Amino acid sequence: MLDGHHYQIAYVTRDIEEAAVRLAPEIGARDIHIRETSFPAITPTGSGTAVLKLALIWVDEVQYELIQPVKGPVEIYADLLPQDNALRFHHIAIRVDDWDSFRKEVDRRSLNVVLEGGNEALKFLYLDRRDLLGHHVEYVWATHDRWAVMGAPWAQVRGDAFSRTSGAEQ
Repeated sequence: MLDGHHYQIAYVTRDIEEAAVRLAPEIGARDIHIRETSFPAITPTGSGTAVLKLALIWVDEVQYELIQPVKGPVEIYADLLPQDNALRFHHIAIRVDDWDSFRKEVDRRSLNVVLEGGNEALKFLYLDRRDLLGHHVEYVWATHDRWAVMGAPWAQVRGDAFSRTSGAEQ
Protein backbone atom coordinates (compact mmCIF):
# COMPACT_ATOMS: atom_id res chain seq x y z
CA MET A 1 0.00 0.00 0.00
CA LEU A 2 1.01 3.61 -0.39
CA ASP A 3 2.29 5.76 2.47
CA GLY A 4 -0.20 7.35 4.81
CA HIS A 5 -2.05 6.97 8.10
CA HIS A 6 -4.97 4.57 8.42
CA TYR A 7 -7.87 6.32 10.13
CA GLN A 8 -11.21 5.10 8.77
CA ILE A 9 -13.40 2.02 8.39
CA ALA A 10 -16.34 2.52 6.01
CA TYR A 11 -19.59 0.66 5.44
CA VAL A 12 -22.40 0.95 2.92
CA THR A 13 -26.08 0.54 3.69
CA ARG A 14 -29.48 1.05 2.11
CA ASP A 15 -30.82 2.82 5.24
CA ILE A 16 -28.26 5.01 6.99
CA GLU A 17 -30.59 6.09 9.80
CA GLU A 18 -31.42 2.52 10.81
CA ALA A 19 -27.79 1.42 10.48
CA ALA A 20 -26.54 4.34 12.58
CA VAL A 21 -29.01 3.58 15.39
CA ARG A 22 -27.89 -0.07 15.44
CA LEU A 23 -24.16 0.73 15.25
CA ALA A 24 -23.93 3.57 17.80
CA PRO A 25 -24.23 1.51 21.00
CA GLU A 26 -21.87 -1.14 19.65
CA ILE A 27 -19.02 1.34 19.13
CA GLY A 28 -19.77 3.69 22.01
CA ALA A 29 -20.89 6.61 19.84
CA ARG A 30 -22.99 9.23 21.61
CA ASP A 31 -23.91 11.61 18.81
CA ILE A 32 -24.37 10.68 15.19
CA HIS A 33 -25.15 13.36 12.65
CA ILE A 34 -26.27 12.32 9.20
CA ARG A 35 -26.27 14.61 6.20
CA GLU A 36 -26.54 14.48 2.46
CA THR A 37 -23.47 15.53 0.52
CA SER A 38 -22.70 16.00 -3.15
CA PHE A 39 -19.41 16.32 -4.99
CA PRO A 40 -18.04 16.27 -8.52
CA ALA A 41 -16.89 12.70 -9.14
CA ILE A 42 -14.64 11.21 -11.80
CA THR A 43 -14.92 7.47 -12.50
CA PRO A 44 -13.56 5.22 -15.24
CA THR A 45 -17.01 5.32 -16.89
CA GLY A 46 -17.46 9.10 -16.75
CA SER A 47 -18.00 12.01 -14.44
CA GLY A 48 -20.91 13.74 -12.77
CA THR A 49 -22.25 14.83 -9.42
CA ALA A 50 -22.35 12.05 -6.84
CA VAL A 51 -24.88 12.32 -4.03
CA LEU A 52 -24.51 10.33 -0.80
CA LYS A 53 -25.93 10.31 2.70
CA LEU A 54 -23.02 10.18 5.15
CA ALA A 55 -22.47 9.68 8.84
CA LEU A 56 -18.94 10.28 10.15
CA ILE A 57 -18.50 8.89 13.66
CA TRP A 58 -15.25 9.31 15.59
CA VAL A 59 -14.31 6.82 18.28
CA ASP A 60 -10.90 7.82 19.61
CA GLU A 61 -8.63 8.04 16.53
CA VAL A 62 -10.84 5.85 14.31
CA GLN A 63 -13.58 7.22 12.13
CA TYR A 64 -16.52 5.05 11.15
CA GLU A 65 -18.09 6.21 7.92
CA LEU A 66 -21.57 5.06 6.96
CA ILE A 67 -22.53 5.62 3.33
CA GLN A 68 -25.90 5.44 1.64
CA PRO A 69 -25.60 6.04 -2.11
CA VAL A 70 -28.34 8.32 -3.46
CA LYS A 71 -27.68 9.19 -7.12
CA GLY A 72 -25.09 10.01 -9.73
CA PRO A 73 -21.87 8.07 -10.33
CA VAL A 74 -22.11 6.07 -7.10
CA GLU A 75 -21.71 2.55 -8.47
CA ILE A 76 -18.60 1.97 -6.34
CA TYR A 77 -20.94 2.04 -3.33
CA ALA A 78 -24.23 0.80 -4.80
CA ASP A 79 -22.67 -2.32 -6.32
CA LEU A 80 -21.77 -3.58 -2.83
CA LEU A 81 -25.03 -2.84 -1.02
CA PRO A 82 -26.52 -5.76 0.92
CA GLN A 83 -30.02 -6.94 0.01
CA ASP A 84 -31.40 -5.72 3.35
CA ASN A 85 -30.67 -2.67 5.51
CA ALA A 86 -27.57 -4.17 7.11
CA LEU A 87 -24.13 -2.60 7.05
CA ARG A 88 -21.61 -4.06 4.63
CA PHE A 89 -17.89 -3.36 4.89
CA HIS A 90 -16.74 -1.24 1.94
CA HIS A 91 -13.28 0.27 2.42
CA ILE A 92 -10.62 1.65 4.70
CA ALA A 93 -9.28 5.17 4.34
CA ILE A 94 -5.71 6.40 4.56
CA ARG A 95 -4.78 10.03 5.30
CA VAL A 96 -1.99 11.38 3.09
CA ASP A 97 0.09 14.44 3.91
CA ASP A 98 1.34 15.39 0.42
CA TRP A 99 -1.35 15.01 -2.25
CA ASP A 100 0.81 15.96 -5.22
CA SER A 101 3.51 13.39 -4.40
CA PHE A 102 0.89 10.78 -3.63
CA ARG A 103 -0.98 11.40 -6.90
CA LYS A 104 2.26 11.18 -8.92
CA GLU A 105 2.99 7.81 -7.31
CA VAL A 106 -0.50 6.53 -8.18
CA ASP A 107 0.08 7.53 -11.81
CA ARG A 108 3.64 6.14 -11.87
CA ARG A 109 2.40 2.77 -10.63
CA SER A 110 -0.66 2.83 -12.94
CA LEU A 111 -2.95 1.93 -10.05
CA ASN A 112 -6.65 1.40 -10.73
CA VAL A 113 -8.44 4.60 -9.64
CA VAL A 114 -12.19 3.91 -9.50
CA LEU A 115 -13.42 7.21 -8.05
CA GLU A 116 -11.82 10.61 -7.55
CA GLY A 117 -13.11 13.93 -6.29
CA GLY A 118 -12.52 16.90 -4.08
CA ASN A 119 -11.72 20.57 -4.04
CA GLU A 120 -9.04 22.92 -2.69
CA ALA A 121 -9.71 21.90 0.93
CA LEU A 122 -10.20 18.13 0.52
CA LYS A 123 -9.09 15.63 -2.13
CA PHE A 124 -9.78 11.91 -2.25
CA LEU A 125 -9.55 8.91 -4.49
CA TYR A 126 -10.41 5.25 -4.28
CA LEU A 127 -8.11 2.54 -5.52
CA ASP A 128 -9.51 -0.86 -6.39
CA ARG A 129 -7.32 -3.12 -4.22
CA ARG A 130 -9.68 -6.08 -4.21
CA ASP A 131 -6.99 -8.14 -5.91
CA LEU A 132 -4.67 -7.72 -2.91
CA LEU A 133 -6.91 -6.86 0.06
CA GLY A 134 -10.43 -7.85 -0.94
CA HIS A 135 -11.70 -4.25 -0.77
CA HIS A 136 -11.19 -0.69 -1.97
CA VAL A 137 -8.82 1.75 -0.29
CA GLU A 138 -9.64 5.44 -0.11
CA TYR A 139 -6.85 8.01 0.19
CA VAL A 140 -7.71 11.43 1.61
CA TRP A 141 -5.86 14.74 1.86
CA ALA A 142 -7.37 17.78 3.55
CA THR A 143 -6.29 21.10 4.92
CA HIS A 144 -5.87 21.36 8.67
CA ASP A 145 -9.05 23.46 8.87
CA ARG A 146 -11.04 20.89 6.91
CA TRP A 147 -9.83 18.06 9.17
CA ALA A 148 -10.87 20.20 12.13
CA VAL A 149 -14.38 20.67 10.69
CA MET A 150 -14.63 16.89 10.24
CA GLY A 151 -13.69 16.39 13.90
CA ALA A 152 -10.31 14.73 13.35
CA PRO A 153 -8.46 14.20 16.63
CA TRP A 154 -5.12 15.18 15.06
CA ALA A 155 -6.63 18.58 14.26
CA GLN A 156 -7.18 19.01 18.03
CA VAL A 157 -10.89 19.67 17.79
CA ARG A 158 -13.14 19.05 20.75
CA GLY A 159 -16.82 18.32 20.44
CA ASP A 160 -18.82 17.53 17.36
CA ALA A 161 -17.56 19.90 14.67
CA PHE A 162 -18.94 17.75 11.85
CA SER A 163 -22.51 18.51 12.81
CA ARG A 164 -21.86 22.24 12.41
CA THR A 165 -20.85 21.96 8.75
CA SER A 166 -23.38 23.04 6.20
CA GLY A 167 -21.71 22.77 2.80
CA ALA A 168 -22.22 20.18 0.10
CA GLU A 169 -18.69 18.88 0.24
CA GLN A 170 -17.49 15.85 2.15
